[in-house]
Amino acid sequence: MIEAAAFVEAARACGFSFYAGVPCSFLTPFINYVIQDSTLSYLSCANEGDAVAVVTGQALAGKRGIAMMQNSGLGNAVSPLTSLTWTFHLPQLLIITWRGEPGVHDEPQHQLMGPITPQLLDTMEIPWEIFPQQPQEIEAALQRAVQYMERERRPYALLMKKGTVAEYPLRGTGAPQPRAAGHALKRAAVARTRPSRAEALHSVIARTPLHGSVVLATTGFSGRELYALDDRPNQLYMVGSMGCVSAMALGLALARPDLRVVALDGDGAALMRMGLFATLGAYGPSNLVHLLLDNGVHDSTGGQATVSAGVSFAAIAAACGYPLALESEGIEVIDELFAAPPLPGPRFAHLRTRPGASPNLPRPSVTPQQVGARLAAHIGASGARA
Repeated sequence: MIEAAAFVEAARACGFSFYAGVPCSFLTPFINYVIQDSTLSYLSCANEGDAVAVVTGQALAGKRGIAMMQNSGLGNAVSPLTSLTWTFHLPQLLIITWRGEPGVHDEPQHQLMGPITPQLLDTMEIPWEIFPQQPQEIEAALQRAVQYMERERRPYALLMKKGTVAEYPLRGTGAPQPRAAGHALKRAAVARTRPSRAEALHSVIARTPLHGSVVLATTGFSGRELYALDDRPNQLYMVGSMGCVSAMALGLALARPDLRVVALDGDGAALMRMGLFATLGAYGPSNLVHLLLDNGVHDSTGGQATVSAGVSFAAIAAACGYPLALESEGIEVIDELFAAPPLPGPRFAHLRTRPGASPNLPRPSVTPQQVGARLAAHIGASGARA
């Protein structure tokens, strides 16, 4: 058995000071230790995939981070682990508790996931080892993890058995200071017809100068159309990991308060991970801009309708603590979004656009790994990336 402090302080010495995750009773001592230390950061996420995506944003900024979860929630993290961290070569340390370990009595819901957890990690090509169970094992385990992360630029997992870490008392809850609910402001459109996505993206490009701002575009036609309009080194085009763009933007914005970080979201993507609105409302910094372009359909798969027509994303954002939440069918809302004065949290706008994309829309000729490395170099993070 080890003390929480022994691992956390050894991890700090290796550059790990940022944690995100979903609690498990096995992780309680770690979480309790981290949240009582103001020099460490812990984000309580709505699900495990969000935690992985947030830490990926930290990695993009050149920071080392740890995502923590119970193995029952590993399924929630499969998408970002296989199509975000793996695809963009953005590493992180995973601490996964081994509930339902063969031969160890546990609850019925762990009877399947317990035995298959190691095979699941193997299938995702994530190297793993048992979490250190003795103090003298900690440094070597961390060094193996860091060396792999630096060499391969992909995640490394530590699988924690029951009873590995001694209890540590809870001092404070670690909850962020609650933010008052904002107001959802609906703006009338100047024009009668909704703008196209391309028109909205042109407006975003005009307001995100090459230096001082970063634009992360969600999966599908949003990223492809942004690339076609102007392929700039301060842009990243998400592939796969649908719904994770705003979580990745959150991680990057927290790591780089000197940058304005813009998350270009979509209706289908936002609906897939609605819990992120609560996380962003609670932890989102003032340099985070969240713009949702809603055309009511899954454009890149043939135009099948989403259910966004009956959803007020601005009302959701306001209820979750965004200090500014706008909604409109007019492109002028982008001007208002970017021109708003400094706020005590992130800003949000929901712009309804018309369906359809530019004809013969190209796919990026640069690979996701190249795009990520280019962006990291552009913001001066390449030398620090772990």
